[in-house]
Amino acid sequence: MTRMLAGLLPACLTALLFTGAGQDDADDIGSAARARQWQISALRLPEAWKLSKGAGVTVAVLDTGVDARHPDVAGSVTEGPDLTGAARDRPLWGHHGTAMASLIAGHGHGTGDREGIVGVAPAARILSVRVTLENGDPLREKQRAGGRDGLARGIRYAVDHGAGVISMSLGGGSGAWEGSAAEEEAVQYAVARGAMLVASSGNDGDTTNRKNFPAAYPGVLAVGAVDKRLKVAAYSNRQDYLSVVAPGTEIVSADGADSYVVGDGTSSAAAMVAGIAALIRSAHPDLSPYHVRMAIERGTRHRPAKGYDSAYGHGVANALLALREADRLAAPASTAAGPRSAYFGDGPPAQESTSRLAVVIAMILLTAGMSARVIVLHRRRGRDST
Repeated sequence: MTRMLAGLLPACLTALLFTGAGQDDADDIGSAARARQWQISALRLPEAWKLSKGAGVTVAVLDTGVDARHPDVAGSVTEGPDLTGAARDRPLWGHHGTAMASLIAGHGHGTGDREGIVGVAPAARILSVRVTLENGDPLREKQRAGGRDGLARGIRYAVDHGAGVISMSLGGGSGAWEGSAAEEEAVQYAVARGAMLVASSGNDGDTTNRKNFPAAYPGVLAVGAVDKRLKVAAYSNRQDYLSVVAPGTEIVSADGADSYVVGDGTSSAAAMVAGIAALIRSAHPDLSPYHVRMAIERGTRHRPAKGYDSAYGHGVANALLALREADRLAAPASTAAGPRSAYFGDGPPAQESTSRLAVVIAMILLTAGMSARVIVLHRRRGRDST
């Protein structure tokens, strides 16, 4: 992974570009791209799509920009502001962001949309907010100071413009491994307004394994990467704030206006989990970010023996299982709040529903036993335990 410089860095390792010269070549490449999407079966997407495809949900992609001309995302992208301070008409523009957008909400193309990239939530919409420059852009080292708070501003913009999910396949927030107050405040602003934030855990797990922002901010669901065997990739960061892991090696995605790219990194994994969050938000719009996170963490495969570890988090993300968990959490009788996460903030009190039920039952019994009398009872209720 290229060493992180000032500003944010797309969390992607390697890339091999392929494209075609003619229409026949383009069709063949589109078919090849679809055939290499091994995550479709790993995440059980065909079954999940019977329950939700992400319709009605906007996913903000805070990245290098999204090229809306690519046939696999065309018609699904709303362009937001450019917060980098760099001109758009640069040779390196929108490659990483377009790749991430396609993994989230790509709808393919061709007859029956059978070619090209299909994302986890193909019916969702993308809000593109450019907050960083491409890895190879020479301006990265000279990025204007105005772009250093681009992520914080981008999060707030996304929330204020209707994003239910915010995807951040980025690392090294504001050029510092400690993060920034502005970014952390923006994260809390988003969570308080019901947005679900997802970020890549980072790609230096086999070297320095540094704490990575924005993934490490409380309130952000951090995602690591696994390979085709569902084994944690060597580069995937191991940290105690990791939530889940998802496919991240040999991932084919859209690139630029009409090409495709193959890459490794926690970027792709985070984009896919953002897509799962979109599926859940579409099926259950009233679920809080806390419960969306809970559904994703509970709906995993290959869970660690002890239930959690810093390599796998809670396990390998699975779209179908996450939707089933969301169904349970959304059911009126559900009272399970589960353990709270130090990296997410307070959830609903675990005994709140039970306490209320006990009070109701007690009042009914009291009324039945005193049916011949009128009782005025002044009672002070204690604080529900949490």
